[in-house]
Amino acid sequence: MKRRALLKQAVACFAEGGAIEALEEAKKTGKIRYIGFTGHKDPIVHNRMLDVAAEHNFHFDSCQMPLNLLDASFRSFAQHVVPRLLKEGIAVLGMKPMASGAIVKNKIATPKECLTYALTLPTSAVITGIDSMDVLDQDLAIMKDLKPLDGGQMRELLARTMKPAQTGNYEKFKTATMYDGTALHPEWLG
Repeated sequence: MKRRALLKQAVACFAEGGAIEALEEAKKTGKIRYIGFTGHKDPIVHNRMLDVAAEHNFHFDSCQMPLNLLDASFRSFAQHVVPRLLKEGIAVLGMKPMASGAIVKNKIATPKECLTYALTLPTSAVITGIDSMDVLDQDLAIMKDLKPLDGGQMRELLARTMKPAQTGNYEKFKTATMYDGTALHPEWLG
């Protein structure tokens, strides 16, 4: 039911007088430079949005999604959306590199491993939550000494994090409805 509602919302964006029409006008008049979309529930929804855009001869400039160590083993945006974005020339914006803090809090991986993994992916930008100066300093130190993971390091890290990832318990934004605006407000779907 939830997936169907999200897919319906993707189609509604392209309706006459809908969100995409307004965004195209804003871009044409210089109010905005780029048009993108975001979501964190399921790669099927992202791919449907891209399908609907193609059906309407529309090209998104960017797409944001969770890209973290756990994503690789559960409803993976990295596997099911990123290759398409690269092929279509759409900027890849990775968010939640620490799964809203769950990866570090549950000692699944370190902040350095999380950020290095996300930044090794073919992303245009990685958006990480920073709620204190200590976290900012930590992230800047990681960035200063950043060395992308090689294939072996990537495989080892993904193998080590596969088991905790497979239930979706640490990526509540993919599995719980408390993060779903449309589940809480079905009237938004029209």
